[in-house]
Amino acid sequence: MSIYGLLGRDIGYSFSRNYFSNKFEKENINDQYQNFDLKTIDELKQVIQNKEINGMNVTIPYKEEVIPYLDNLDPIAKEIGAVNVIKFEKNGKLTGYNSDYYGFTESLKPLLNDKVKKALILGTGGASKAIAYALDKLDIKYTFVSRNPDFNELSYNDLDEDIIRDFKLIINCTPLGTYPKIENHPDIPFEHLSENHILYDLIYNPEETTFMKKGKEKGAKTSNGLQMLVLQAEKSWEIWNS
Repeated sequence: MSIYGLLGRDIGYSFSRNYFSNKFEKENINDQYQNFDLKTIDELKQVIQNKEINGMNVTIPYKEEVIPYLDNLDPIAKEIGAVNVIKFEKNGKLTGYNSDYYGFTESLKPLLNDKVKKALILGTGGASKAIAYALDKLDIKYTFVSRNPDFNELSYNDLDEDIIRDFKLIINCTPLGTYPKIENHPDIPFEHLSENHILYDLIYNPEETTFMKKGKEKGAKTSNGLQMLVLQAEKSWEIWNS
């Protein structure tokens, strides 16, 4: 029996553990999936001594912090600068991959229309890097929005009617609005949205976030992050077993 698991902090809610446990049961796979809930990334050194571990998913806040602990990086993960899949190779080496970009790309494609030329990415963490990579591949220009903007980034105070009209795709990569604090949302001027906008929230719990509700009120198309998670999980399974 092989062990797979999710590496993160405060991950009792874990989509991945439920998803893979159900998958293993349905498909009669005699493997186990568990949470590796670490207070600091340094605890990973101890975890990886377990020779039964075959692969891991990585979530907040370790998608970037895990990289120095790996032996190799897949070229796409290297370009993105964030890892959400670790493969434990037969020779004992650890290789980092990114399947977030794949999950996001394939779940976004059905929502797109020809008016979407530019996107706002809300947040600058590890997940946002995969989103930026995916948008590059889809030929959609993007700008990051941050509470503490760097050069070439916008602050939330910069967002006005002209910017919102120009950027038809808005992606929430922040944790704002996640259960149990479901009333929270990124502070954007929702009043300038239209039926030509798409609001994509990486959050999946609750199923409809306040960010999505406020977009829907203005006629925008909305999506949560569930389909992205399912697609990236299946891609992880493919990577571990290749």
